[in-house]
Amino acid sequence: MFNQKIDMLSSAFLQQCEKKQLQIVTAESCTGGLISAALTQHAGASNYVQGGFVTYSNAMKQEILNVPASFIREFGAVSEQVVIAMAEGALKRCPQANLSVSVSGIAGPGGGSIDKPVGLVWIGVQLRSRRALARSYHFYGTRNDIQLNTVETAFNLLNFYLN
Repeated sequence: MFNQKIDMLSSAFLQQCEKKQLQIVTAESCTGGLISAALTQHAGASNYVQGGFVTYSNAMKQEILNVPASFIREFGAVSEQVVIAMAEGALKRCPQANLSVSVSGIAGPGGGSIDKPVGLVWIGVQLRSRRALARSYHFYGTRNDIQLNTVETAFNLLNFYLN
């Protein structure tokens, strides 16, 4: 279903979940559930994947993940503050999980601005026992390219954060 690199990264991440006894929950906006799909394509994923939230609209980010409306007004939905709040909110909504990953970005082809161009994506990760980490990335290509690069990069950031 995914490219070979995403297949490999998601499989390796699940092996890391097994080793470290991790349960993950996802909070996705611009990827629309692709991170969850990349994980759950593997047999045995149910041992480590609790589920995911696709909070595409700002209202859903606020209502489901408790992202403060003030964060969206002040910083925009595609920001460090929002992805950290999404990661925290996912962990609060899913007490069985001890790790979360969140993404918010502009996959295009429209919707970008000078300050926040198409391809800008923020990714956040958080363990319950640690402070969240968020990083911004700028991807190029089609909407699909941007989404798949985001999924790949999310797994790379998770691995970096856990090691």
